[in-house]
Amino acid sequence: MKRLFISTFMVFIFTASFAQKFNWNKNQVIAHRGAWKKNKFPENSLASLNEAVRLGCYGSEFDVWMTLDKVLVVNHDPEFQGLTIEKVNYADLLTKTMTNGEKIPTLENYLLEGKKQNKTKLILEIKPSLISKERGIELTNASIERVKKLGMLEWTEYISFDYDYCKRVVELLPKAKVAYLRGEINAEQLKADKLTGADYHYSFYQKDGWIENAHQLGLTVNAWTVNTAPEMQWLLAHQVEYITTNEPELLFEVLKKTPLAAGWKLKWSDEFNDAGLALAKYWSYDVGGKGWGNNELQYYTDADTSNAKVIKGNLNITALKVAKDKNEYTSARLVTKNKFDFKYGRIEVRAMLPKGRGLWPAIWALPTNWKYGDWPKSGEIDIMEHVGYEPDSIYGTVHTEKFNHMINTQVGKGVKINPYDGYHVYAVEWFKDKIDFFIDDQKYLTFKNNGKGSAYWPFDQDFHLILNMAVGGNWGGKKGVDDSVFPATMKVDYVRVFQK
Repeated sequence: MKRLFISTFMVFIFTASFAQKFNWNKNQVIAHRGAWKKNKFPENSLASLNEAVRLGCYGSEFDVWMTLDKVLVVNHDPEFQGLTIEKVNYADLLTKTMTNGEKIPTLENYLLEGKKQNKTKLILEIKPSLISKERGIELTNASIERVKKLGMLEWTEYISFDYDYCKRVVELLPKAKVAYLRGEINAEQLKADKLTGADYHYSFYQKDGWIENAHQLGLTVNAWTVNTAPEMQWLLAHQVEYITTNEPELLFEVLKKTPLAAGWKLKWSDEFNDAGLALAKYWSYDVGGKGWGNNELQYYTDADTSNAKVIKGNLNITALKVAKDKNEYTSARLVTKNKFDFKYGRIEVRAMLPKGRGLWPAIWALPTNWKYGDWPKSGEIDIMEHVGYEPDSIYGTVHTEKFNHMINTQVGKGVKINPYDGYHVYAVEWFKDKIDFFIDDQKYLTFKNNGKGSAYWPFDQDFHLILNMAVGGNWGGKKGVDDSVFPATMKVDYVRVFQK
């Protein structure tokens, strides 16, 4: 019995230790050709691999070619310092040296270096042969043989721009993670051919529903090569599994600040990637003139591209000096009412504002069903307001029955920024007990629920979002309107609504 117990215990220890052998980093960061850029390491060098490991990247991507004498080497381009890799022998490549003194790594060199750790995956890209399809398949076979020989199956994932190479990997290694790079294959076909994911340029994923469809099919989604914060933020908001980047340090910083890191999950968004009118499935229009309760001077048009048009990834809301229906100006007011109502959550809008006295752009929210009566009893949340005669300020404000501008008790705060020369992210985080206001992730105002009822806190009902550009009015026109500023456009890069 004692001997059996010891034997069983040893098996348990061995199994447990083996299971703990691999402790892969749990993040979305894949260093493109290793982490080379910041420290000026050569791309695809052992130094760039080790830097990706040091940073804690999920993966380090690298590229494999086969020389004339069939040695597998790691390099991105078909040429290495003037030598075409597929047309020279390995010995010829050894006559050249990288900027840090390294020789071109063989696949075996690279894999063995990666095997010294068990946290960063090695993302092996099989480069399409410039000589023949058959040679590319030979490269694929040889790469897998080398991975297996070195005991590196657990470390290695596979990608290629050649779909036949990907299918060959799946054939030889049915359990391997394999993703295709070129982008023309739909998610259904990837699934049917037993690939585990897509690894496309990020622009492919901006097609409506692509990521969601892939996820429903059980595929992973990776995007390349993503080197700016806005693109990273968009992909993270849409819950891609991996992002391949030349800027892994930047991506780690973005990850710290993303709403997902705070437990938010995207409910809906509009990234304005189409052209023409804003998508009708998201937006409708408030239409008309007559002052809108603030003695405003504009007429809001109905789905008119002169006043609201999507161009190159931005919704452009434009006020014009054009007379219509006894109003001197036209503009647009877009609303999500009855389309994407929300109660609680994080609402963020990235926008750049127009400059000019008399302009009054706003990003705000009103109740959908007016649960407690007409304004201000059912509340209003002004995520961002700007009046052109104060060119260095934006405001966040809350209105309720007890706190509103009609009786000079509104709760709000102005912040000094330059809203004209670049984009800023205007956001609120709305909870049961408070609403926090942010500019570029810096909190500047908190409105708390004092528990005294709807007159103080009517924010327990569905609201909808409004984007508009007013002209003049009690506040915006306090110091008149400068007609020389028209046309004036507010550019909206995206709208995102998250919930816990």
